[in-house]
Amino acid sequence: MDYEVVVVGGGIGGLTTAALLAARGVSVCLFERQSRPGGCVANVEQSGFTFEPTCGLYSGWEPGGLYERIFAHLPVAPPAVDRLSPAYCVRLPDGTEVAVSENSEQFEEDISRAFPECATAAAAFYRNLDQVNAAATGERQPAETLLTGCSFRFRRFVDVQLQALIQSASDQCPLELAALALNNSRRGMWSIRGGAQSLADALAESLKQSGGSLRLNAPVLRLAYSPAGSPTGVDLLSGERVTATRAIVSNLTIWDTYGKLIGLSRTPASISSQLRQMHSWGAYLIFMSLERSAAARLGSSRVLALTEWQEDQPYSPEQQFSFSTASKENEVRDAGASEDKLAVTVSTFTNVEDWFAFHQDEAAHEEQDQSALETLWSRLHAAMPELGDSVEVIETATPRTFYEDTRRKLGMVGRPTASLNLPEGEARMGRTIFPNLFLVSDTNAAQPSMAGVSASALKLAELIYRTV
Repeated sequence: MDYEVVVVGGGIGGLTTAALLAARGVSVCLFERQSRPGGCVANVEQSGFTFEPTCGLYSGWEPGGLYERIFAHLPVAPPAVDRLSPAYCVRLPDGTEVAVSENSEQFEEDISRAFPECATAAAAFYRNLDQVNAAATGERQPAETLLTGCSFRFRRFVDVQLQALIQSASDQCPLELAALALNNSRRGMWSIRGGAQSLADALAESLKQSGGSLRLNAPVLRLAYSPAGSPTGVDLLSGERVTATRAIVSNLTIWDTYGKLIGLSRTPASISSQLRQMHSWGAYLIFMSLERSAAARLGSSRVLALTEWQEDQPYSPEQQFSFSTASKENEVRDAGASEDKLAVTVSTFTNVEDWFAFHQDEAAHEEQDQSALETLWSRLHAAMPELGDSVEVIETATPRTFYEDTRRKLGMVGRPTASLNLPEGEARMGRTIFPNLFLVSDTNAAQPSMAGVSASALKLAELIYRTV
């Protein structure tokens, strides 16, 4: 069957691109290997609870913001959201806690109280961030250039936020990107009722209402090529071939777009070499239940915690975790879960290669999972002692879990360590080595967040509609 545009992958990037094009009358078909859309943000259902596999912090939902612009083009309403106030709290190894809120005066007072050793420099850091955003020069120097005069403790306060928000510490993160992320967190973060799954479901419904085709349980095997070697569509695992007359959009990772969809034999050696040098972090998650009475003792429903200072060494995100509690209004549960408990997701970064080492049997992976659980469980209670015995483990997820669910290479869900350098003239947003094949995912978005992916999808849909 022929379509103008074929989209491979039903994550937020693929769904947004497909929904926007379909709403403009473009013939679109989206293929997703799973039984529901959402990709790596799809909710996890266990023991009557529904968990979000993210830290539950979303930007772009303010009036006039990114998602209002996206849904202005679509025939469906956006999911309901709630403003988080404070956006989140940061906890440091010495017990210091700072609430990150939109009240600038209160935030500056809290910063001065938490970091008296560098109060003036810390306040200046955040004021300078405003100037960076206003200038928007595309500055590539690292964020740490603004941390002169700031204490080591304050630097780690910044590191834990940057790693959680854009997966890069201050010594590596471009200044303008750091300014955008940290200023967004102070201007307002949001929770989505039902989680990011609600956004995925709304986009999928929009695609269908606009006449597009959504095919679930339909794994794509590879691109289909003309005798001249140009992509003409996709081959499904079932043996079916589907033609794309205008464009093909990959919502896979940058590794899987080249390694699986395009194929290693058709990927230039220069690209393959770069891909081998690129890597990102994976995630280890604990899904838990929390007694509502204990949740009331927390200063925020979102906590970013650092459990070791890591002095005299590069920052490692394996020593931090995020704690995300569903509110009563936001939580989605299946029948059977206790009304006295909330769903909680605790997430930390982990080295994916450690989870794909040779194992003689599944027992070795289970032992590794148990060891990681015990380590994170201990760090969780050390950083948040008020939890006590009010939390109960429901399930865990490892990089292998993400791989099995999404087929992302090694289950990587973090930002790549570098960007792919395409030949001159092709290094544009979403471009690949083929003029009719585009990439939209968290591995090539300008900002590695759901809002960043959505913004890239909005631009890509416009590009395809106008120029292809």
